[in-house]
Amino acid sequence: MKTNSIINRYIFKELIPPFVISIIFFTFIFLTARILDITNMIVNYRLSGSYFFLMVFYLIPYFLQYVIPMSIMISTLLTFLRLSSDNEIIALKAGGFSVYSLTPPVLLFCLIGFVFTSLMSIYGLPWGRVSSRELAYHAITSNFELSLKDLKERTFIEDFDGVMLYVCKINSVEKTLKDIFIDDQRTKGVVRTVIAPKGELISEPGKLKYLLRLYNGTINHVAIEDKTVHSISFGTYDVHLDLKENINNSFSGQIDEKEMSLTELKNYINSSKSRDVEYYSVLLEFYKKFSIPFACFALGILAVPLGMQSRSSKKSYGLSIGLVFFLLYYILLSAGIVFGEAGVYPPIIGMWVPNIVMGGVGLYLLVRAANDRFVKTDLLFYFIKRFISSITDKYTSGRR
Repeated sequence: MKTNSIINRYIFKELIPPFVISIIFFTFIFLTARILDITNMIVNYRLSGSYFFLMVFYLIPYFLQYVIPMSIMISTLLTFLRLSSDNEIIALKAGGFSVYSLTPPVLLFCLIGFVFTSLMSIYGLPWGRVSSRELAYHAITSNFELSLKDLKERTFIEDFDGVMLYVCKINSVEKTLKDIFIDDQRTKGVVRTVIAPKGELISEPGKLKYLLRLYNGTINHVAIEDKTVHSISFGTYDVHLDLKENINNSFSGQIDEKEMSLTELKNYINSSKSRDVEYYSVLLEFYKKFSIPFACFALGILAVPLGMQSRSSKKSYGLSIGLVFFLLYYILLSAGIVFGEAGVYPPIIGMWVPNIVMGGVGLYLLVRAANDRFVKTDLLFYFIKRFISSITDKYTSGRR
């Protein structure tokens, strides 16, 4: 019993360094895909560096729910790859240890990963998404300032709610607009078309409200219900523009299921009467909060026999195998999301099939490894290739 404890502690300690390196590496890879968007926002709205670090910090929970299971698989694979290449597995077997007796530290490691991934998925993801949205809203409303240089000549501008603006020429020196066309549909049932040869833009700092003062123009007032048209000439006419209302509408648009807590997801599912795409998206998000953390066990168990049967001692080889199987897991998960949203089969199946497949393959390979009947990696990759091809064929034929 004491020997088992020593071996378990030894294997558990071996899992930690590659796990930490994998977490840092894959988090960095995931972040690089979003760094450009964050940087553009920082530059466009002239924000301080603190906004950059906060946006990155709020994105981390979303990445970690995928990175932690991936890192558990890679660290387990690399650990058993090293033990196998150094003949430590053979020495342990000669000492009376079975393959199954080497799995408790892996299962404990997977359990810890399961807990952290669950925390990220259930609590971290909604918190990060809501905080990110609030930070973006605060950044835009507090730092955005529309000026003449932001307007484009001969371009329809629809930044203002219910108002479309077209300016033929902008004189930045005199700070005036020339040959202006405005389509104002803010009043229900009424369309106002304003044409003026000259105008100027006056802003209220910090309020996102603007006054477009027009000179010597014409207003065409069209009442849709009465089918009447009135034309009015004016010397001076002020058009009030509110950019903040348009920003509020864009930030309070369609529901984002990733921002909903577990209770909000359950309430929405129970109260929803329609079975549309939005309903299935919320249902998928609910099941995903449990299925993705469980991937720590499915991928972790799979990595044990894969590492033991790999003859190469190169870490790049183990990393390649891990990425291939995680890619397979992600393809299955993506297919489950697509078919689940379409209502082809229940979302719970789409979210749990990846775990069942990966876990089933892992248990099968583990049993064969315990009996010294390893499956050739080349043959395994051949079946994976065939499996992926069948999924992609079904997906493409379904879209046709």
